[in-house]
Amino acid sequence: MSEKIPTHDVTPDPVKHHSPQETVTQHMYASRRHIYVREIKGVFQRLRRGSNWGLMLAFFLLPWVPWGDRPAIWFDLPGREFHIFSATFYPQEFMLLSWLLIICAFGLFFITVFAGRVWCGYTCPQSVWTFLFIWVEHRLEGSRNRRIKLDRQPTSADKLRRKTAKHAIWLLIALATGITFVGYFTPIRDLVMELPTLEAHGWSYFWVGFFLVFTYLNAGWLREQVCIYMCPYARFQSVMFDRDTLIVSYDTDRGEPRGPRKKNLGHEQARQEGHGDCIDCDLCVQVCPTGIDIRDGLQYECITCAACIDACDSVMDKMGYPRGLIRYTTENALEGKPTHILRPRLMGYLAALMVMIGVFAWAVADRTPLDFDVERERNQLYQMTRDGKISNVYTMTVRNLDSRDHVYRLEVEGLPGLTLDTHEVSVPAGESRQLVVEATANPEVIKRPSHDILLRVTANEGDIAIEHDSRFLGGTR
Repeated sequence: MSEKIPTHDVTPDPVKHHSPQETVTQHMYASRRHIYVREIKGVFQRLRRGSNWGLMLAFFLLPWVPWGDRPAIWFDLPGREFHIFSATFYPQEFMLLSWLLIICAFGLFFITVFAGRVWCGYTCPQSVWTFLFIWVEHRLEGSRNRRIKLDRQPTSADKLRRKTAKHAIWLLIALATGITFVGYFTPIRDLVMELPTLEAHGWSYFWVGFFLVFTYLNAGWLREQVCIYMCPYARFQSVMFDRDTLIVSYDTDRGEPRGPRKKNLGHEQARQEGHGDCIDCDLCVQVCPTGIDIRDGLQYECITCAACIDACDSVMDKMGYPRGLIRYTTENALEGKPTHILRPRLMGYLAALMVMIGVFAWAVADRTPLDFDVERERNQLYQMTRDGKISNVYTMTVRNLDSRDHVYRLEVEGLPGLTLDTHEVSVPAGESRQLVVEATANPEVIKRPSHDILLRVTANEGDIAIEHDSRFLGGTR
C-alpha cells in the first residue's frame, strides 16, 4: 500500500508551546476572518475561468434548448418522465441513475488520487459561483487594497452605491440560478411568464426562493466556510492522497530562507548571499480563496485552484528567477524521488471506471422502452374451467417506456395448446396498464405439478418485445 503524506503541525507557537499546568482550549469552529481575495492573471487562472464560464453557460442555457415540443432536458416529476435530448427515462429505470452516480463517485476517486482536489478548484459549483461573485466584487469595488479601504471607511454615498450595486447583482445572479434550476423540472419558458404574474405553482416559488437564498449566502457570504466546514469531501479526500498525488506545493528547499531583497539582486547572487527564492511578498496568501498560506505545507483547505502558482510565477518573472517555486508536483518529486504515475491504486480506479462506463453505455444502448411484471394468483393454485381445462390466473403490469403510444400483443408458450384469454393491450406513451389474464391448457398436456412457461409482450410494430418467465400449475393425470 502506498505511503500516506505526513501531516504538518502549523499551530502558532504561543498555542503550541505551553506548560503542563496550562489548559489549552481548542474550538471546533474558528471565528471567521474576512478574506479579501486578490485578482491575479496567469495560465491556470485562464484555464479555471474558461471552465467556470463554460459550466455556467451550459447550466443557464440548456433549459432553453428546445427538442420538438419540449425542452431538451426536462425532468418531469408529475409525469414521471425524465427527458434528456432524444431519450426518455422513467422511475422504473432508477438503476441507471444509481449506476451513473456510482460512475461519478469512482471518477471523483480517480481524479483525487491523480490530482488531489482539482475538481474543487475548477469545476465544483460552490467554487464556480464563488469565483463569479468575487469577479463581480472586483468590478464594482476595485482591487483588494481598495476593498479593504472601502470597508474601513465610514458610510458614504460612494460606498453605499458600490455596496448596493454589488448585492443587487449578487441577488440577480442568485435569482437566475434559482429560476434556471427549477427550469430543469418545469418548462422554463412557461416558468418565466408565470412567476411575475403569480400563476406559477407554489412549489416553484418555494424552490426558486430556496436556491436564491442559498446561492446568495453560499457564494456571497459563506464562501470558503462551505469548503472548510460544510463540504464532506474536504474531510475524507486526504485519505486518498499518496506520495505520488499531484498537488499544489511550495518548494521549501528552494524558497527558504525567505525574505525581502533588492529587486536588482540576481538569482545566483541572492543564493550566494544566503537568500532563498521566496521574497516573502505574501502574494500567494492574498490570492488564495480559502486564505491559507501554501508555504505551511499540505492543508485540507487547499482547493487546488493554482491561484498561488500564477501569483508566484508572476513574482518570479519580475525578479528574474525561474518559475515553479510553487507548482503542481508530488511529495516524492519535492524530495528528489521518482514519481510513479502508473501505480496500482490509480490503475485500479481507472480500470473500474472504464468497465462501469462501458457497462452503462451498453445498458443505455440496449435499453428496451418496455417493461412488464407478472405475478401469478396466490390465492389458488389453479382452477378447472367448465369445459374441463386447467387455468392459471396472472396479474400483468405493462409499462410503455417509449415516447409514442403502442398496442402490445400478449403471447404465452411452454405447453402445447396453452392460450391466453387476453391477446392485446393498448398503453399510451409513458404510462402503464395492469390487467388480469387467464392462461388455459388441456389436462392431457399436464405431466407434472408445475411447468415453466414464457409470457411475451410484443409491440404490434414488431420492433419492441420483452419476455418474462413464470410457472403454470396443474394436477397430474
